[in-house]
Amino acid sequence: MDYKCLMIDDDVTIAANTAEYFNIFDIKTAYVTGYDDAVEFLKKNTVSLLLLDINLGDKSGFELCKRIRSEHDMPIFFISARSSDDDVLMALGIGGDDYIKKPYTMSILLAKVKAVLARYERSGGSHRHGRDDAVPISGDMYLDTAAHCIHKNGETIPLKAMEFKMLRYLLQNRSKVISKDEFLRNVWDDEFVGEGTLSVHIRHLREKIEDDPNSPQIIKTVWGTGYIMEDDP
Repeated sequence: MDYKCLMIDDDVTIAANTAEYFNIFDIKTAYVTGYDDAVEFLKKNTVSLLLLDINLGDKSGFELCKRIRSEHDMPIFFISARSSDDDVLMALGIGGDDYIKKPYTMSILLAKVKAVLARYERSGGSHRHGRDDAVPISGDMYLDTAAHCIHKNGETIPLKAMEFKMLRYLLQNRSKVISKDEFLRNVWDDEFVGEGTLSVHIRHLREKIEDDPNSPQIIKTVWGTGYIMEDDP
């Protein structure tokens, strides 16, 4: 069965209420309350987006995210009462696309989910058409737009959905300064995403393409403005 959203939270009340609210607005949503239930659900059903709590009883949402990321490419929103920077960085670093802090406002969460679902479904499969699916980045490194990965020094480096969109946008606007507002408007198209999330994704992208992420030569920061992808250095 196809679902727009799956809520994974060990708090039954929060999970049930969120799923019920989403279903009212025609976002077909199911919920489960544990790690093993989530794994089984994803084996039997297709899901477009996950809402994932960090604390899942005696197991961790972080570990579940890693497992899901090895098999699926849908957007994953972490939802947690934990608010430390370390938790946020961990969540984004292992494959999360956003981090929502509890307590959250249902209407804002719904708006974020709708925005991401619209982009996810709009782009689904579109990158697989055509033959020009190898875009040069630097030297022998290139972006494979069909497989959503980078080929670098004989290694295949997978990209998260948002990393792919950011890199493709930078390549399409090479040698042009991209302001942070432009990124948020044209890549995320989401007024609820902040500059902190953008910075984290840029850092992760640099770790995948730069020889020295701490001294980037491909994606450079234009202080106070945004970023620029230089011509082949």
